[in-house]
Amino acid sequence: MRDVAKIIQNIMLAQPSTYKGKETDLVRLWAHECHRVWLDRLLFEEDINLYMTYMKNGLKELTDFKEEVVFANPLIYTSFVAMCGGHEASYKPVEEMEKLKEVLEDKLAEYNETVSTMDLVLFNQAMEHITRIARIIFQPAGNALLVGVGGSGKQSLSKLTAFILNQEVFKIVVSTNYGIGDLKTDIQSLFTKTGVSGLEMLFIMTDSQIVDNKFLVYINDILSAGYIPELFAPDELDGILGKIRGEAKSMGVLDAPEHLMQFFINKVRKNLHMGLCFSPVGDAFRFRARQFPGLINCTTIDWFHAWPRDALVGVAQRFLQDIEFPSEEIMNAISNHMANVHLSIDDANKQFKERERRFNYTTPTSFLELITFYKKLLGEKQGAIVESIARLERGLSTMRETTEKVDILKEKLVLTMENVKVEEEETEKLILVVNGEAEIAERE
Repeated sequence: MRDVAKIIQNIMLAQPSTYKGKETDLVRLWAHECHRVWLDRLLFEEDINLYMTYMKNGLKELTDFKEEVVFANPLIYTSFVAMCGGHEASYKPVEEMEKLKEVLEDKLAEYNETVSTMDLVLFNQAMEHITRIARIIFQPAGNALLVGVGGSGKQSLSKLTAFILNQEVFKIVVSTNYGIGDLKTDIQSLFTKTGVSGLEMLFIMTDSQIVDNKFLVYINDILSAGYIPELFAPDELDGILGKIRGEAKSMGVLDAPEHLMQFFINKVRKNLHMGLCFSPVGDAFRFRARQFPGLINCTTIDWFHAWPRDALVGVAQRFLQDIEFPSEEIMNAISNHMANVHLSIDDANKQFKERERRFNYTTPTSFLELITFYKKLLGEKQGAIVESIARLERGLSTMRETTEKVDILKEKLVLTMENVKVEEEETEKLILVVNGEAEIAERE
């Protein structure tokens, strides 16, 4: 029933005027919500195929619409496209991925200017994740469980989505001394901001920040009940209820502690959203899901699968743009080769698992490290070549200078030889004169 309620809740976001006389769009909206509630939870291909079989059979039994029309891509509905255009939030279909990309690139540029720099590549899969996260945290009490290996972009996409929806992002800063008391203090601050000030906030927490499983007791309580017992001391709670008393009265809430408390909790649940970024690698995720059922039952799951080939190529091209290649064709060839290398490792990992019964993972971070290593190695090789060219040019310059000096010496030598020849002729003439005079002297 909870899943059906999620479908109805998001369908109710749609404005009737948008779908009046457009039965196909309404059926596609129903299919989209079913995908987001059930399909996004599935991991294995056989489960996905079985789900799609049920969906297609149900479509044939209940409607006359063709499945290739209802399930045609892109099957994406979102509200923030209208919001970014300056209009009222309206749950509408995304007709073209290029239109969605333009909106997201504009918001990413705005984020980089106003908050901090995030070097994101918005390929189709990343944009789909943004729309899914936005669908979750746009709703009151909407909490997301983002599951994927490290480096798949869970935190970055969550930050961008929160920025698009005008929500503040909060993350705990875990140090060696960070404990349950520090987490309680941070949650108190969150409850005050969302329940008293009315700020919409996204609380992003990663599995690496859970240094103690007791942290998940608080997180589980927030997800399942919206409040943590004994979170505030009695005097602190009285002060909080006093601050919201006027607002509660204006909303028709009785001026009684229990009614004010429920108003406060409802306001927190409406404005505070959880974004849990967990990795499925290892046993920790499985154990925590069993021990704290709120992680699964009270969140909407979005699996971050491996990047497809087009995403890998796009990311490689994006990070290789700052390198001067002889031609764009060479850059595209290198980008495609990098994607092939990464995908071939994934195939090798599958063979390794079948043969050794052990897991080996290649993550998007590994692919980014491959690009970084290539750029570093290329820079070193280019530096060595430039140094060799410089050394060769210095040698050639020295040879040119030597040749010029030799040519000058040759010219001087020619002049010298001419002078010597003249001197020889003068000397010969002088010898003749001397010999003549010597003969005359002997005769005398």
